[in-house]
Amino acid sequence: MITFLPLKILPLLVPAVFLIIFGMVWLPDHPELLDNAYIDTFKTGFIGILLEALPFVLLGALLSSLLRVFVPDEWISRWIPRRPVPAILFGCLLGIIFPVCECGMIPLVRRLMHKGMPLYVAVVFILSGPILNPVVYGATLTAFRSHPWLAYARMGLAFAVAAGIGFIIYATVRKSPLRLSIKRETAEPHQLRTSGGRLVSVLVHTSDEFFEMGKYLIIGCLLTSGIQTFMNHGSLATIGEQPLGSYLFMMGLAFVLSLCSTSDAFVAATFLHTFPAGSLLAFMVLGPMLDFKNSLMLLSLFKTRFAVYLFFLIFSAVFTGSVLASLWL
Repeated sequence: MITFLPLKILPLLVPAVFLIIFGMVWLPDHPELLDNAYIDTFKTGFIGILLEALPFVLLGALLSSLLRVFVPDEWISRWIPRRPVPAILFGCLLGIIFPVCECGMIPLVRRLMHKGMPLYVAVVFILSGPILNPVVYGATLTAFRSHPWLAYARMGLAFAVAAGIGFIIYATVRKSPLRLSIKRETAEPHQLRTSGGRLVSVLVHTSDEFFEMGKYLIIGCLLTSGIQTFMNHGSLATIGEQPLGSYLFMMGLAFVLSLCSTSDAFVAATFLHTFPAGSLLAFMVLGPMLDFKNSLMLLSLFKTRFAVYLFFLIFSAVFTGSVLASLWL
């Protein structure tokens, strides 16, 4: 009998094949990359990114499980305004109630959508939640003590980008782009609640969500730490000195580094006297909305076509908004 590999392991095979090809083609001509200094830098970067993100993934999985077991579906529908404008404002401010990093956002949002949250509100929450919360605001204000207006500008640009994309999604998307159907998702918890109680249901579902999102996180951390270790900083800095190159450089850096939204402001502060303020805003707004590991998680939540559409909207809105914001900074 012929058996086929489950589709769930495909995201694991792609980077594995990439790393094997890289090792066979590149490493023989560059043996210095196997030096202990490179290996130590790679290990330090990987462990640092992973340990920084894991608590937030676990928090998101736990909140998702608590919502799944204890919050009736009709409650979520009752809380969300029916009209798009107040609903989008509600989605932008929801991060104050759920201050979850982007790493833990996907399992939480998936649960909220299956509880009745509309797609456009969920997208707004995904984009704004990791930035518009007290923890990130305090971290940004601390990183830019001498330039507090950058913290205000970051909050304002994140709000404008998330709200604008929310309106576009509301106007253009009619069918659900979720990969997992609501019937399949909501049919699972009933047996858990009756067989082992609600506490057991929370623990079991938390572990399932944590390990499902964890594999995407580990892939992103591996590739991100590899790029951090082996990329040529000098050549990239030269590109960043071009008129609009600094924006593209900082946005690309935000995508590659995949930093947590609670710590990326401290990295951006190191470029304060090198790049224009608008490019720093682009770095601090794009990173929490779209980075390498988060894009893998979004692809696990949404169908590929919608995910690519969302990626395009995020990049275009952040780039345009940061360039316009630089005129007032």
